[in-house]
Amino acid sequence: MTERKGLVTMGGSPVTLVGGEVKTGDSAPGFAVVGNDLSEVDSSEFEEKIRLISVVTSLDTSVCDLQTHRFNDEAAKMSPNVVILTISMDLPFAQKRWCGAAGIDKVKVLSDHKNASFGTAYGVLMKESRLLARSIFVVDKQGTVRYSEIVKEIGDHPNYEAALKVVKELANL
Repeated sequence: MTERKGLVTMGGSPVTLVGGEVKTGDSAPGFAVVGNDLSEVDSSEFEEKIRLISVVTSLDTSVCDLQTHRFNDEAAKMSPNVVILTISMDLPFAQKRWCGAAGIDKVKVLSDHKNASFGTAYGVLMKESRLLARSIFVVDKQGTVRYSEIVKEIGDHPNYEAALKVVKELANL
C-alpha cells in the first residue's frame, strides 16, 4: 500500500496518508462503508448522482461538526441529482446518535471504521491514528473526480465555496 508523508499535519505534526492520491480528472475509486443502521453501503449506489464527499476526522470535534452542518444546510438546497456523503471512522452507533442530536438529516453519514475501504481508496487514511484526513471530493455522474481537496492541517476548514461551486456547475449541465 502506498504511503505519503508530509501532505497533512495533525496539531502541527506530520502524519502519513495511506493509499494513492486521487486527483481531479481521475476515475473515482469504488468503496464500501457502513450506514447508521449497520447496513453495508457500496459506492455504486450513488453512480447516477453527482456526489460531494465530505470527509471528517470525527463528528465529535468542532470543525467536523461545523463542516457537516454546513453541508447538511447546503444539501437542502440541492437538486435531487446531487447527494452529499459525510464519511468518518466514527462507529455507526455514534454517528446515528450524533446525527439525531445535531438534527442532521439531509446528508448521508457513513462509517469507514470496518475496513477503511474509503480511506485507502482515496488516500486519506492517517496511518498513525487510523482516522481520515479532512478532505472533500466531488464526483460527477460519469464517475470522474471533478474536485479534490485534502486539507493541510486537520483542524482547518476545507474550501467550502470551491467545492460547492463545482457541484452547482455540474448540477446545471
